[in-house]
Amino acid sequence: MIRLPGAVRQQTPGWPEYLADRAARVQHRLLKDYFATGCPDPATPIGEVPMVALDIETTGLDSRRHAIVSVGVVPFTLARIPLRERRYWVLKPVQELTEQSVILHRITHGEVENAPDLAAILPELLEVLKGRVAVVHYRHIERPFLDAAIQSRLGEGLRFPVIDTMSLEARLHRQPLWARFRRWLGRPPVSIRLHNSRARYGLPAYQGHHALVDALATAELLHAQVARHYSPDTPVGQLWS
Repeated sequence: MIRLPGAVRQQTPGWPEYLADRAARVQHRLLKDYFATGCPDPATPIGEVPMVALDIETTGLDSRRHAIVSVGVVPFTLARIPLRERRYWVLKPVQELTEQSVILHRITHGEVENAPDLAAILPELLEVLKGRVAVVHYRHIERPFLDAAIQSRLGEGLRFPVIDTMSLEARLHRQPLWARFRRWLGRPPVSIRLHNSRARYGLPAYQGHHALVDALATAELLHAQVARHYSPDTPVGQLWS
């Protein structure tokens, strides 16, 4: 079940049907190739699904006003995370870096001065993404930012299924009854940020706000979530958004 732009939530079409429809209508060859590759059937066990952990760092939180400064991707499966297949790019944003962005991401003006535009790395990025289910921690950053950035460069956008590890944590810790119980006890809501979520599974602390490190951290978190709360036989359609 997906939410299409401007549509009400519905059971059909699902992601496979949506991607097939876009493949038939999209004009740019890079996007046509991406959409034509499709995605796994929703009934496919998550243990059989090829995935790619994706993280982007940006100059702000509004995809209409801010820009992408780095992208990290780590293709993986539940069986293994082959780090040799990782990719990382620093990009030149269309807007100037802000002081806050430099402090947060530690990507400086000097690093982006001669960095490529997103358009230059799109062929390689889309090649890594196609046919795989993207895994992110908070889908309201990666998906809208990539959609807006690609729309501005190719004239057509990119929507794709994601497994959101933050959303999976929210299912466990942000249910209304559980949240009311914590408030009754005088306790704050459980943090579902990447660092805090990893800590609950005994995963090591990594330095945050680096696209490649956060992508790896997200892949490891999904491994832990499936091991504790789901199983390799869980249909991917129960996990993606």
